[in-house]
Amino acid sequence: MIDIDEMQEAQRRAERNRKIAKMKREKELAELKRRILLIVLPIIVVILLIVIGVVLASVIRESREKRAEIANIETVNIETETITEETTEEEEKVVVAYEYTEADTVDFLSGENMQSEKAILVNIDTNQIVGQVDYKARMIPASMTKVMTVLVAAEHLDMNDVNRKVNVSIDATDFAYRNDCSSVGFLDGETVTIEDLFYGTILCSGGDAAAQLAIEVSGTQEEFVELMNKKCEELGISETTHFTNTVGLYNDDHYSTCYDMAVIMNAAIENEYLKKVMNARKYTTSKTTEHPEGISISNWFLRKIEDKDSGGEVTCAKTGFVKESRNCAVSYMEVPGGYRYICVTVGAHSGWRCIYDHVDIYKNHATR
Repeated sequence: MIDIDEMQEAQRRAERNRKIAKMKREKELAELKRRILLIVLPIIVVILLIVIGVVLASVIRESREKRAEIANIETVNIETETITEETTEEEEKVVVAYEYTEADTVDFLSGENMQSEKAILVNIDTNQIVGQVDYKARMIPASMTKVMTVLVAAEHLDMNDVNRKVNVSIDATDFAYRNDCSSVGFLDGETVTIEDLFYGTILCSGGDAAAQLAIEVSGTQEEFVELMNKKCEELGISETTHFTNTVGLYNDDHYSTCYDMAVIMNAAIENEYLKKVMNARKYTTSKTTEHPEGISISNWFLRKIEDKDSGGEVTCAKTGFVKESRNCAVSYMEVPGGYRYICVTVGAHSGWRCIYDHVDIYKNHATR
Protein backbone atom coordinates (compact mmCIF):
# COMPACT_ATOMS: atom_id res chain seq x y z
CA MET A 1 0.00 0.00 0.00
CA ILE A 2 1.15 3.52 -0.74
CA ASP A 3 2.17 5.48 2.24
CA ILE A 4 -0.17 8.43 2.80
CA ASP A 5 2.68 10.66 3.91
CA GLU A 6 4.61 9.93 0.73
CA MET A 7 1.57 10.75 -1.38
CA GLN A 8 1.03 14.04 0.37
CA GLU A 9 4.73 14.87 -0.01
CA ALA A 10 4.53 14.14 -3.73
CA GLN A 11 1.51 16.41 -4.08
CA ARG A 12 3.31 19.20 -2.24
CA ARG A 13 6.35 18.85 -4.53
CA ALA A 14 4.15 18.90 -7.62
CA GLU A 15 2.32 22.00 -6.40
CA ARG A 16 5.61 23.70 -5.62
CA ASN A 17 6.96 22.85 -9.07
CA ARG A 18 3.82 24.32 -10.72
CA LYS A 19 4.24 27.53 -8.74
CA ILE A 20 7.92 27.71 -9.68
CA ALA A 21 7.08 27.14 -13.36
CA LYS A 22 4.35 29.77 -13.22
CA MET A 23 6.70 32.28 -11.60
CA LYS A 24 9.29 31.48 -14.24
CA ARG A 25 6.81 32.08 -17.07
CA GLU A 26 5.64 35.32 -15.51
CA LYS A 27 9.23 36.44 -15.15
CA GLU A 28 10.01 35.58 -18.78
CA LEU A 29 6.86 37.38 -19.94
CA ALA A 30 7.79 40.46 -17.92
CA GLU A 31 11.27 40.38 -19.43
CA LEU A 32 9.81 40.07 -22.95
CA LYS A 33 7.49 43.04 -22.35
CA ARG A 34 10.41 45.05 -21.08
CA ARG A 35 12.47 44.28 -24.19
CA ILE A 36 9.57 45.07 -26.51
CA LEU A 37 9.01 48.35 -24.72
CA LEU A 38 12.69 49.24 -25.10
CA ILE A 39 12.40 48.66 -28.84
CA VAL A 40 8.96 50.17 -29.49
CA LEU A 41 9.20 53.22 -27.26
CA PRO A 42 12.00 54.92 -29.26
CA ILE A 43 10.10 54.20 -32.49
CA ILE A 44 6.96 55.78 -31.07
CA VAL A 45 8.98 58.80 -29.96
CA VAL A 46 10.52 59.18 -33.43
CA ILE A 47 7.11 58.89 -35.13
CA LEU A 48 5.65 61.50 -32.78
CA LEU A 49 8.55 63.84 -33.53
CA ILE A 50 8.04 63.36 -37.28
CA VAL A 51 4.29 64.00 -37.02
CA ILE A 52 4.90 67.10 -34.92
CA GLY A 53 7.47 68.30 -37.49
CA VAL A 54 5.08 67.75 -40.41
CA VAL A 55 2.26 69.55 -38.62
CA LEU A 56 4.51 72.48 -37.74
CA ALA A 57 5.81 72.68 -41.34
CA SER A 58 2.25 72.64 -42.67
CA VAL A 59 1.20 75.38 -40.26
CA ILE A 60 4.22 77.50 -41.21
CA ARG A 61 3.57 76.96 -44.96
CA GLU A 62 -0.12 77.88 -44.64
CA SER A 63 0.85 80.94 -42.66
CA ARG A 64 3.29 82.02 -45.38
CA GLU A 65 0.73 81.35 -48.14
CA LYS A 66 -1.87 83.42 -46.34
CA ARG A 67 0.59 86.27 -45.91
CA ALA A 68 1.50 86.03 -49.63
CA GLU A 69 -2.18 85.91 -50.60
CA ILE A 70 -2.89 88.98 -48.51
CA ALA A 71 0.07 90.74 -50.11
CA ASN A 72 -1.16 89.78 -53.62
CA ILE A 73 -4.67 90.99 -52.84
CA GLU A 74 -3.28 94.28 -51.62
CA THR A 75 -1.19 94.57 -54.81
CA VAL A 76 -4.18 93.77 -57.04
CA ASN A 77 -6.29 96.29 -55.16
CA ILE A 78 -3.63 98.94 -55.67
CA GLU A 79 -3.37 98.10 -59.39
CA THR A 80 -7.16 98.09 -59.75
CA GLU A 81 -7.41 101.44 -58.04
CA THR A 82 -4.73 102.79 -60.38
CA ILE A 83 -6.50 101.47 -63.48
CA THR A 84 -9.83 102.80 -62.25
CA GLU A 85 -8.33 106.22 -61.78
CA GLU A 86 -6.88 106.16 -65.31
CA THR A 87 -10.06 104.99 -67.11
CA THR A 88 -12.81 107.32 -68.12
CA GLU A 89 -16.42 106.97 -67.08
CA GLU A 90 -17.43 106.04 -70.62
CA GLU A 91 -18.74 102.51 -71.11
CA GLU A 92 -15.96 100.19 -72.23
CA LYS A 93 -16.32 99.20 -75.89
CA VAL A 94 -15.55 95.77 -77.29
CA VAL A 95 -12.88 96.11 -79.97
CA VAL A 96 -13.23 93.63 -82.82
CA ALA A 97 -9.93 92.61 -84.39
CA TYR A 98 -9.50 93.45 -88.06
CA GLU A 99 -12.83 95.22 -88.37
CA TYR A 100 -13.26 96.52 -91.92
CA THR A 101 -15.48 99.35 -93.07
CA GLU A 102 -16.55 100.17 -96.60
CA ALA A 103 -14.61 102.91 -98.38
CA ASP A 104 -16.46 105.99 -99.59
CA THR A 105 -16.53 104.37 -103.00
CA VAL A 106 -16.64 100.58 -103.20
CA ASP A 107 -16.05 98.96 -106.59
CA PHE A 108 -18.51 96.29 -107.67
CA LEU A 109 -16.36 93.27 -108.54
CA SER A 110 -18.33 91.90 -111.44
CA GLY A 111 -18.17 91.97 -115.20
CA GLU A 112 -17.11 90.01 -118.23
CA ASN A 113 -13.61 89.48 -116.79
CA MET A 114 -14.94 88.31 -113.43
CA GLN A 115 -16.45 84.88 -112.96
CA SER A 116 -16.46 84.37 -109.19
CA GLU A 117 -19.90 84.90 -107.65
CA LYS A 118 -18.74 86.32 -104.33
CA ALA A 119 -15.66 88.39 -103.60
CA ILE A 120 -14.03 91.01 -101.42
CA LEU A 121 -10.94 93.20 -101.71
CA VAL A 122 -9.67 94.75 -98.49
CA ASN A 123 -6.96 97.36 -98.00
CA ILE A 124 -5.55 96.08 -94.71
CA ASP A 125 -3.51 99.23 -94.12
CA THR A 126 -6.64 101.38 -94.03
CA ASN A 127 -8.98 98.54 -92.98
CA GLN A 128 -11.32 99.51 -95.81
CA ILE A 129 -13.31 97.37 -98.22
CA VAL A 130 -12.50 98.80 -101.65
CA GLY A 131 -14.21 96.16 -103.79
CA GLN A 132 -16.91 93.56 -103.27
CA VAL A 133 -19.69 91.42 -104.62
CA ASP A 134 -22.04 89.75 -102.16
CA TYR A 135 -19.23 89.68 -99.57
CA LYS A 136 -21.53 89.26 -96.55
CA ALA A 137 -23.36 86.22 -97.96
CA ARG A 138 -22.78 82.81 -96.43
CA MET A 139 -20.46 80.64 -98.49
CA ILE A 140 -18.66 77.31 -98.18
CA PRO A 141 -14.95 77.98 -97.46
CA ALA A 142 -13.70 74.55 -98.63
CA SER A 143 -9.93 74.25 -98.10
CA MET A 144 -9.55 77.95 -97.31
CA THR A 145 -10.53 76.50 -93.92
CA LYS A 146 -6.91 75.40 -93.53
CA VAL A 147 -5.80 79.00 -93.00
CA MET A 148 -7.69 78.87 -89.71
CA THR A 149 -6.26 75.40 -89.04
CA VAL A 150 -2.64 76.57 -89.24
CA LEU A 151 -3.45 79.80 -87.37
CA VAL A 152 -4.88 77.91 -84.40
CA ALA A 153 -2.09 75.31 -84.51
CA ALA A 154 0.59 78.02 -84.52
CA GLU A 155 -0.99 79.62 -81.46
CA HIS A 156 -0.97 76.35 -79.49
CA LEU A 157 2.33 74.73 -80.50
CA ASP A 158 5.88 75.71 -79.59
CA MET A 159 6.94 77.46 -82.79
CA ASN A 160 10.55 77.49 -81.62
CA ASP A 161 10.53 73.72 -82.01
CA VAL A 162 9.05 73.18 -85.49
CA ASN A 163 11.71 70.57 -86.23
CA ARG A 164 10.30 68.33 -83.52
CA LYS A 165 9.65 64.82 -84.84
CA VAL A 166 6.16 63.32 -84.71
CA ASN A 167 4.69 60.05 -85.93
CA VAL A 168 1.86 60.36 -88.42
CA SER A 169 -1.12 58.55 -86.90
CA ILE A 170 -3.44 56.14 -88.63
CA ASP A 171 -6.29 58.46 -87.58
CA ALA A 172 -4.82 61.21 -89.79
CA THR A 173 -4.05 59.05 -92.81
CA ASP A 174 -7.37 57.20 -92.63
CA PHE A 175 -9.26 60.48 -92.27
CA ALA A 176 -7.71 61.82 -95.47
CA TYR A 177 -8.31 58.55 -97.32
CA ARG A 178 -11.92 58.06 -96.19
CA ASN A 179 -12.89 61.60 -97.14
CA ASP A 180 -10.99 61.64 -100.44
CA CYS A 181 -8.95 64.66 -99.30
CA SER A 182 -5.96 66.12 -101.05
CA SER A 183 -2.96 64.53 -99.38
CA VAL A 184 0.75 65.09 -98.90
CA GLY A 185 1.19 61.33 -99.07
CA PHE A 186 2.38 60.62 -95.53
CA LEU A 187 2.09 57.00 -94.44
CA ASP A 188 0.84 55.60 -91.15
CA GLY A 189 3.67 55.73 -88.59
CA GLU A 190 5.97 57.84 -90.77
CA THR A 191 8.19 60.19 -88.74
CA VAL A 192 7.95 63.78 -89.95
CA THR A 193 8.43 67.24 -88.43
CA ILE A 194 5.91 69.77 -87.23
CA GLU A 195 7.19 72.00 -90.04
CA ASP A 196 6.35 69.30 -92.59
CA LEU A 197 2.77 69.37 -91.29
CA PHE A 198 2.44 73.15 -91.66
CA TYR A 199 3.81 73.23 -95.21
CA GLY A 200 1.84 70.12 -96.15
CA THR A 201 -1.39 71.68 -94.90
CA ILE A 202 -0.97 74.85 -96.99
CA LEU A 203 1.03 74.05 -100.12
CA CYS A 204 -0.76 70.92 -101.29
CA SER A 205 -3.78 71.24 -99.02
CA GLY A 206 -2.88 67.96 -97.35
CA GLY A 207 -5.75 66.54 -95.35
CA ASP A 208 -3.33 64.12 -93.67
CA ALA A 209 -1.09 67.01 -92.56
CA ALA A 210 -4.00 69.14 -91.33
CA ALA A 211 -5.50 66.24 -89.38
CA GLN A 212 -2.15 65.42 -87.75
CA LEU A 213 -1.61 69.08 -86.80
CA ALA A 214 -4.97 69.04 -85.05
CA ILE A 215 -4.10 65.80 -83.27
CA GLU A 216 -0.74 67.20 -82.13
CA VAL A 217 -2.48 70.20 -80.56
CA SER A 218 -5.64 68.69 -79.08
CA GLY A 219 -5.43 64.92 -79.27
CA THR A 220 -8.48 64.74 -81.53
CA GLN A 221 -9.78 66.74 -84.47
CA GLU A 222 -13.08 67.29 -82.67
CA GLU A 223 -11.39 69.07 -79.77
CA PHE A 224 -9.25 71.09 -82.18
CA VAL A 225 -12.37 72.28 -84.04
CA GLU A 226 -13.59 73.70 -80.73
CA LEU A 227 -10.43 75.83 -80.66
CA MET A 228 -11.11 76.97 -84.22
CA ASN A 229 -14.59 78.17 -83.28
CA LYS A 230 -13.22 79.81 -80.14
CA LYS A 231 -10.79 81.70 -82.38
CA CYS A 232 -13.76 82.86 -84.44
CA GLU A 233 -15.16 84.39 -81.26
CA GLU A 234 -11.86 86.15 -80.58
CA LEU A 235 -11.85 87.56 -84.12
CA GLY A 236 -15.45 88.73 -83.81
CA ILE A 237 -16.77 86.55 -86.64
CA SER A 238 -18.50 83.73 -84.73
CA GLU A 239 -21.98 84.85 -85.81
CA THR A 240 -21.17 84.34 -89.48
CA THR A 241 -18.44 81.67 -89.48
CA HIS A 242 -18.51 78.20 -87.98
CA PHE A 243 -16.31 75.14 -88.52
CA THR A 244 -17.04 71.44 -88.15
CA ASN A 245 -13.75 70.04 -89.46
CA THR A 246 -10.12 71.02 -89.98
CA VAL A 247 -9.82 70.56 -93.74
CA GLY A 248 -12.90 72.13 -95.33
CA LEU A 249 -15.13 69.13 -96.00
CA TYR A 250 -18.65 70.18 -96.90
CA ASN A 251 -21.11 70.30 -94.03
CA ASP A 252 -24.27 72.36 -93.62
CA ASP A 253 -22.83 73.74 -90.39
CA HIS A 254 -19.42 74.53 -91.89
CA TYR A 255 -19.63 78.00 -93.38
CA SER A 256 -18.12 81.48 -93.59
CA THR A 257 -18.22 84.69 -95.65
CA CYS A 258 -15.72 86.43 -97.88
CA TYR A 259 -15.42 89.16 -95.23
CA ASP A 260 -14.64 86.61 -92.51
CA MET A 261 -12.05 84.79 -94.60
CA ALA A 262 -10.28 88.11 -95.12
CA VAL A 263 -10.24 88.55 -91.33
CA ILE A 264 -8.78 85.06 -90.83
CA MET A 265 -6.12 85.64 -93.50
CA ASN A 266 -5.26 88.99 -91.95
CA ALA A 267 -4.66 87.32 -88.59
CA ALA A 268 -2.57 84.56 -90.21
CA ILE A 269 -0.16 86.84 -92.09
CA GLU A 270 0.54 88.73 -88.88
CA ASN A 271 2.27 85.55 -87.76
CA GLU A 272 5.69 85.68 -89.44
CA TYR A 273 6.06 81.90 -89.52
CA LEU A 274 2.68 81.38 -91.19
CA LYS A 275 3.41 84.20 -93.60
CA LYS A 276 6.59 82.36 -94.61
CA VAL A 277 4.71 79.09 -95.05
CA MET A 278 1.96 80.65 -97.16
CA ASN A 279 4.60 82.44 -99.25
CA ALA A 280 6.44 79.25 -100.21
CA ARG A 281 6.15 78.09 -103.80
CA LYS A 282 7.86 74.73 -103.23
CA TYR A 283 8.83 72.59 -100.28
CA THR A 284 10.33 69.13 -99.76
CA THR A 285 9.36 67.22 -96.64
CA SER A 286 11.87 65.48 -94.37
CA LYS A 287 13.67 62.40 -95.64
CA THR A 288 12.18 59.32 -94.03
CA THR A 289 12.41 55.56 -94.33
CA GLU A 290 9.14 55.61 -96.27
CA HIS A 291 10.23 58.54 -98.47
CA PRO A 292 14.06 58.61 -98.65
CA GLU A 293 14.07 61.72 -100.86
CA GLY A 294 11.21 63.45 -99.05
CA ILE A 295 8.01 64.52 -100.78
CA SER A 296 8.06 67.54 -103.11
CA ILE A 297 4.97 69.74 -102.85
CA SER A 298 3.97 73.08 -104.42
CA ASN A 299 1.63 76.03 -103.98
CA TRP A 300 0.35 76.05 -107.56
CA PHE A 301 -1.72 79.19 -107.09
CA LEU A 302 1.41 81.22 -106.32
CA ARG A 303 3.46 79.51 -109.03
CA LYS A 304 0.80 80.24 -111.65
CA ILE A 305 0.03 83.82 -110.61
CA GLU A 306 3.60 85.02 -110.12
CA ASP A 307 4.15 85.86 -113.81
CA LYS A 308 0.78 87.61 -114.19
CA ASP A 309 0.46 91.42 -114.08
CA SER A 310 -1.49 92.01 -110.88
CA GLY A 311 0.00 95.41 -110.08
CA GLY A 312 1.96 94.04 -107.13
CA GLU A 313 3.33 90.81 -105.72
CA VAL A 314 0.94 88.13 -104.50
CA THR A 315 2.95 86.60 -101.67
CA CYS A 316 0.50 84.34 -99.82
CA ALA A 317 -2.46 82.24 -100.88
CA LYS A 318 -4.69 79.29 -100.06
CA THR A 319 -7.12 77.75 -102.52
CA GLY A 320 -10.12 75.51 -102.05
CA PHE A 321 -12.65 73.43 -103.91
CA VAL A 322 -15.83 71.55 -103.12
CA LYS A 323 -18.70 71.33 -105.57
CA GLU A 324 -20.85 73.53 -103.30
CA SER A 325 -18.40 76.44 -103.52
CA ARG A 326 -16.58 75.54 -106.72
CA ASN A 327 -13.09 77.05 -106.98
CA CYS A 328 -12.25 79.61 -104.31
CA ALA A 329 -9.14 81.30 -102.94
CA VAL A 330 -7.87 83.81 -100.42
CA SER A 331 -4.66 85.68 -101.27
CA TYR A 332 -2.48 88.52 -100.02
CA MET A 333 -0.72 91.09 -102.21
CA GLU A 334 1.85 93.78 -101.48
CA VAL A 335 2.16 96.79 -103.78
CA PRO A 336 5.74 98.09 -103.86
CA GLY A 337 5.72 101.44 -102.12
CA GLY A 338 1.97 101.15 -101.68
CA TYR A 339 -0.73 99.38 -99.73
CA ARG A 340 -1.29 95.76 -98.76
CA TYR A 341 -4.44 93.91 -99.82
CA ILE A 342 -6.34 90.71 -99.15
CA CYS A 343 -8.63 89.25 -101.79
CA VAL A 344 -11.18 86.47 -101.36
CA THR A 345 -13.19 84.94 -104.22
CA VAL A 346 -15.72 82.10 -104.32
CA GLY A 347 -17.55 80.40 -107.20
CA ALA A 348 -15.14 80.23 -110.14
CA HIS A 349 -15.63 77.35 -112.59
CA SER A 350 -11.95 76.39 -112.73
CA GLY A 351 -8.69 76.82 -110.86
CA TRP A 352 -7.26 78.98 -113.65
CA ARG A 353 -10.38 81.17 -113.71
CA CYS A 354 -10.02 81.67 -109.97
CA ILE A 355 -6.43 82.86 -110.49
CA TYR A 356 -7.44 85.26 -113.27
CA ASP A 357 -10.20 86.70 -111.08
CA HIS A 358 -7.60 87.56 -108.43
CA VAL A 359 -5.31 89.10 -111.06
CA ASP A 360 -8.18 91.19 -112.44
CA ILE A 361 -9.32 92.36 -109.01
CA TYR A 362 -5.83 93.35 -107.89
CA LYS A 363 -4.86 95.01 -111.16
CA ASN A 364 -8.02 97.03 -111.61
CA HIS A 365 -9.19 97.75 -108.08
CA ALA A 366 -6.17 97.72 -105.73
CA THR A 367 -5.46 101.38 -106.30
CA ARG A 368 -6.35 102.85 -102.91
